[in-house]
Amino acid sequence: MPSVCFYFQVHQPFRLKHYTVFDKSIDYFDDHKNSAICRKVANKCYLPTNRLLLDLIRKHDGQFKVAFSITGVLLDQFHKYCPEVVSTFDALAQTGCVEFLAETYYHSLSYLYSRSEFLEQIEKHSSMTENMFGCKPRVFRNTELIYNDELAKTIESTGQFDAIITEGADHILKGRSPSFLYRPPECENLKLLLKNYLLSDDIAFRFSNKAWKEYPLFADKFAKWVNEHNGNGQVINLFMDYETFGEHQWEDTGIFGFLESLPEEVLKNPDNNFMTPSEVIRAYEPVDTVSVPHMISWADIERDLSAWLGNAMQSNAIHEVYRLEKMIKEARDERLMTDWRRLQTSDHFYYMCTKYFNDGDVHKYFSPYDSPYDSYINYMNVLSNLQTRCKKVLKEEQPLAAVN
Repeated sequence: MPSVCFYFQVHQPFRLKHYTVFDKSIDYFDDHKNSAICRKVANKCYLPTNRLLLDLIRKHDGQFKVAFSITGVLLDQFHKYCPEVVSTFDALAQTGCVEFLAETYYHSLSYLYSRSEFLEQIEKHSSMTENMFGCKPRVFRNTELIYNDELAKTIESTGQFDAIITEGADHILKGRSPSFLYRPPECENLKLLLKNYLLSDDIAFRFSNKAWKEYPLFADKFAKWVNEHNGNGQVINLFMDYETFGEHQWEDTGIFGFLESLPEEVLKNPDNNFMTPSEVIRAYEPVDTVSVPHMISWADIERDLSAWLGNAMQSNAIHEVYRLEKMIKEARDERLMTDWRRLQTSDHFYYMCTKYFNDGDVHKYFSPYDSPYDSYINYMNVLSNLQTRCKKVLKEEQPLAAVN
């Protein structure tokens, strides 16, 4: 019996304004652009897909189930720009057929540079998710599915989580299937769910590609591929960006019709079902240990960190932002802290990526800049101003010297 486990990443960053060395404004983020993009994606993806999922859950009497991880930075934007989206996620939560996962609040790379900041952001995100949707997350996903064995041990040490999800990269599986539950080494209680990237990417990336040999993809064909795992798999982990529906794959590609038909086609086989990640880890036992000594992610063909840390600009920018941590936290200024944390969002470093060929088109699609170099210069101008503000606050807090 393969259980189909849908997990959707829901994220939009706070994009920066055009900012030069001569600018002094502390309003770094482009409210007009962020509002416009958030509302556009809400109308194309979040609202219609949430309503469709709600209809499918009702239609199939709760047999259809999904999971989400919604970043804190996007929830902040929903509240500011389109609160109606939050109400639709709340309606999904009320069905009992939807699970919400934990991650870093600011969709950051903090694990790589500050373990204390990493844990603070997880707690902030978990608390927000519990307050909004009524259940504290028990499954963790790191930003961009970045993962290794040490991260698994860090997550287990919190005592908050039962499982972690990451990419089912071929080089870590070494011939094994991602369609089973695994365990990280040296972790007694934490379980590991691995993305089936072939089937996930058939929907997320190849769905509208007319040059793909399987085009057009209909729900019955996809359900047949799921059925092929009967007797040779526990779970089909379909992990993808939520923006796949309506934004990356436009409505006229037929993506909504595909999603609408998929539960019925999968459930035609009585051996199949849908499960949330927490249901998967309760239903199945790990079949083996998977060791990941080096960092992996779900990005690009390399499945490594090169999308964010592959060149000197990216490395310099991210080192500089985390170098400010001690000063920022000593300043105890809420606005400074929020700005600094929004500057940690991984998208800022993704925009600085200089990779081309297969992955270059993807990077250009997401970037609001003309070039990676423009992104780097803009980011560093903002960071310089943030540092100046922080120094000013700390100077003002210094006690005056005694006068004799």
